[in-house]
Amino acid sequence: MNKQMKKLFLGAVLAALALPALAQTSSDPAVTGQSIQQRKENQQDRIGNGVQDGQLTAGETANLEKKESEVNHEERDMRKLDDGHLTAADKATVNQQQNQLSRNIYQDKHNAAVQNTDPKSEVGKRAENQQDRIAQGIKSGQLTAGETAHLEKNEAAVNREVRNDRATNGGKLNPAEKAKVNRQDNRMSRQIYRDKHNGRKQ
Repeated sequence: MNKQMKKLFLGAVLAALALPALAQTSSDPAVTGQSIQQRKENQQDRIGNGVQDGQLTAGETANLEKKESEVNHEERDMRKLDDGHLTAADKATVNQQQNQLSRNIYQDKHNAAVQNTDPKSEVGKRAENQQDRIAQGIKSGQLTAGETAHLEKNEAAVNREVRNDRATNGGKLNPAEKAKVNRQDNRMSRQIYRDKHNGRKQ
């Protein structure tokens, strides 16, 4: 093997060894240059998209946003202890928590549980409209993680109630049940509006 061939061979071997290492670190925020804030916004966009396309149910979204809210609170507490800054250890902790949340988002978006995005009933269409408004609020930052968790927890409770009522009535809601759901949806609609216009931002 001549010198030129040896150089080419050695270069190919080194490149092959480097690829797995690059693949493992390419999602690391330190490598991509993503800040903690950019990562949070990215995760919120992923959640918002999941709500909008039905990959995330109201219950899954409530759970994810509760976790996101807890990470946000912990980060704020860390900053208070260090004059508004995060230490290297703080950043590592937040990054670890964001990695876990990222995995949770992926798992929830790719499991069998879905929210109906093409409902036929009036009740279902209203629920879908509320989910679209929430998704828009998540992606625009008008809804904080805590606000979203609260809204989606309420939405999940209404969804459970509708399922249970339908199960006992042969798949339909009677007029009294429809009226009750409508009142709950009215309250939810007002709460979405208030949360989106209260000046708090994610």
